[in-house]
Amino acid sequence: MKNARKLAFITLSALTIGAVFPYVNFALDQTYQQLKVIVDVLELIKDSYVEQIDPQKLVYGAAKGMVGELDDFSQFMEPDVYDRVKSDTEGEFGGIGIRVDVKEGWLTVVTPLPNTPAWKAEMMPGDKIIKIEGVTTKDMIIDEAIKKLRGKPGTPVKITTAREPEDKNAEWIQKDITLVRELIKSENVKWRMLDSKTGYIKIVEFTGHCTENFDKAVAELKGKGMEALVLDLRYNPGGLLSAAVDISKLFMNDNKMIVYTKGRKPENYQEFRANGRAPLELLPVVVLVNRYSASASEIVAGAMQDNKRAVIIGERSFGKASVQSMIPLSDKSALRLTIAKYYTPSGKSIQRDEKNETGGIMPDIEIKVPLETEKKLLQQGEEIYFPGKDDKADKKKDAPRDEVLERAVELLKAREVLGNLKPGK
Repeated sequence: MKNARKLAFITLSALTIGAVFPYVNFALDQTYQQLKVIVDVLELIKDSYVEQIDPQKLVYGAAKGMVGELDDFSQFMEPDVYDRVKSDTEGEFGGIGIRVDVKEGWLTVVTPLPNTPAWKAEMMPGDKIIKIEGVTTKDMIIDEAIKKLRGKPGTPVKITTAREPEDKNAEWIQKDITLVRELIKSENVKWRMLDSKTGYIKIVEFTGHCTENFDKAVAELKGKGMEALVLDLRYNPGGLLSAAVDISKLFMNDNKMIVYTKGRKPENYQEFRANGRAPLELLPVVVLVNRYSASASEIVAGAMQDNKRAVIIGERSFGKASVQSMIPLSDKSALRLTIAKYYTPSGKSIQRDEKNETGGIMPDIEIKVPLETEKKLLQQGEEIYFPGKDDKADKKKDAPRDEVLERAVELLKAREVLGNLKPGK
């Protein structure tokens, strides 16, 4: 009798909820009908497929398929993959010396690091790594791909690359390369004087100590007479949000918006603003970007552009600005899910939308660099930008023109000249 009363109460409660919130029942019914398709397919495969299949494998396949409909950055991880992703690499590790991202489901080179195995093998930005040790990288979790490329210094790793040809109608050029891993050490900030008044700072990546090294660069350049700055974010794949916000704060104050995040849930809304006095508030700045500038570098460029703090020159940036959350699941698998996107102060989404041709940071002055010129600039980039090198090194007769950098310097000089004009006198 007691159980009967309990059942009657539950039934009555369900009826009451259904009467008061009919849309709840409708939503539940709709979800059930959608899930029933997956269950039906699972059962049909189990009962009728020509070979016996592990049901767990089918469930994981369905989960990957669902997540695959979202974006390049949301990923389903099986338990063993999740374990490898969250575990820290112990001791020293070697690598091939590239910064990578995911584009259209493929592991894509953002830039090779100078004097590394990838650099010596003449890998270029935009190259797709389509196989690692014979295993396709299509839709591979980026953490997994990076772990496969890393290893003990001195050990080989075989990769297959695909490069877009000059003729857009031709087939992509595939190449098998065997690289020997090395211990990779790289700087995150490089700087020099371009002329007696114009300083140049290149942020390679927004990693740890980036702000500290940037401050050091500014102090040294000011000591050499810097009155204007070219901030180069080309080929910068991003890094720490905190570093991007801290760098932006150096140039603007008055509680100005730097970037904000927004998702479907209210708790995913978060603002990042300037505060206090900005030591570089009055320093004239031009920011350089290209199609490989992503994530944190786009946050800085967007903040500077929307707050009218700098002129942006170059190409439309990569358009990667989404916030992921790692969600562990009941069977020790995990879901990395995009829960929000980054927006510039004016409300523009940085995340690229190929269908609507939106996203990324569109420069104020657009300059597209021919691929051949880009290659040459990268090949001698270390000589041009490395601090402490002899300035004569970048004055070789066969050195390619860096038109984007030249335009930035011209703009800063024109600003100085215009600022000295005295109309009406």
